[in-house]
Amino acid sequence: MSAVMITRKVRKWEKLPGKNTFCCDGRVMMARQKGVFYLTLFLIVGTCALFFAFECPYLAVHLSPAIPVFAALLFLFVIAMLLRTSFSDPGVLPRALPEEASFIEMEIEAANGNVPAGQRPPPRIRNVQINNQIVKLKYCYTCKIFRPPRASHCSICDNCVDRFDHHCPWVGNCVGKRNYRYFYLFTMSLSLLTIYIFTFDIVHVVMRSVDNGFLNTLKETPGTVLEVLVCFFTLWSVVGLTGFHTYLISLNQTTNEDIKGSWSGKNRVQNPYSHKNFIKNCCEVLCGPTYPSVLDRRGVMQEDLAVSATPDALPSSHSSSSSSNPVPQTTKTTAPLIPNEHTPDDAKPSIADTAEKSSSTTEEHSSLEKVPPLASPETDVETSIAKDKIH
Repeated sequence: MSAVMITRKVRKWEKLPGKNTFCCDGRVMMARQKGVFYLTLFLIVGTCALFFAFECPYLAVHLSPAIPVFAALLFLFVIAMLLRTSFSDPGVLPRALPEEASFIEMEIEAANGNVPAGQRPPPRIRNVQINNQIVKLKYCYTCKIFRPPRASHCSICDNCVDRFDHHCPWVGNCVGKRNYRYFYLFTMSLSLLTIYIFTFDIVHVVMRSVDNGFLNTLKETPGTVLEVLVCFFTLWSVVGLTGFHTYLISLNQTTNEDIKGSWSGKNRVQNPYSHKNFIKNCCEVLCGPTYPSVLDRRGVMQEDLAVSATPDALPSSHSSSSSSNPVPQTTKTTAPLIPNEHTPDDAKPSIADTAEKSSSTTEEHSSLEKVPPLASPETDVETSIAKDKIH
């Protein structure tokens, strides 16, 4: 049994480390835990469907036809921002190659020197200066890199994310450098949509209660009660989350930095990324350039596979290649061959073999000459008759 190496082309997203899932040939990137994301999508779509089914027909006739139109536009914007946040690369940093990791290890060992046995080695940190402020770059033992400023390793996705904010299970993805603005627009538009639906639910109940009574109205529109309950409990969390991120944007901070207290002033360290201006910070976060992904998820790479070759089961590609390029085989024969350019070397008769064959043929001829000719019966009879006549 021998191994045959087969080379095939694969997309780079198929070999990316980490705990992400990919769809649509690497165009969609999400975390593995997507159950809460489906719950978010179900609550938004279900609440809006009830609103369009029970309240919008009545409000479009008695108040304004613009109410369902504006609700539909707001609903589409919320879904678009949710999908944009959930399906995009948040800013995952590629891990170091084996050669790069070994080179970084050599640099660290050369910088630290010989550490005595039993003594803890110094922390792997590099210092850089940003806006006259010293910022520490920490080494990631999983990705084998020194993380850029404001980057952090997500334990759920098992990746280092640039400008890591937090991992949000409601959107099923990390929130980082490349999708933070879409996450903020999603929370803000969802807050407006929740307030919009909750307000017109109350208006709808009040208007119908004037004619039919409050209890009869609730019996005629059972979906309204469910909408009010969902919007009431969702309103506080979504609006509060939007307000919190508005505060972070005004300071040009991330959720991770705020939780750790990186720029809280405890260590007399100021935020080197803040412009000390609310408008400038908002413009940088929300209106800055869109950064490309550094993963190259849909790039093509070659992978070598070792396949065991057996007489019973051979890979199709190997059998096809062997049939298209047959290997010439040498057949040994005992018949004398005339040596020429088409005769294989091992089948050509050597000079010693030719001389031996010629000598054996000569010996056979000489032995045949020495044997006397055999006498026939007729000759014997004639000889005996001649002897009788003489006597």
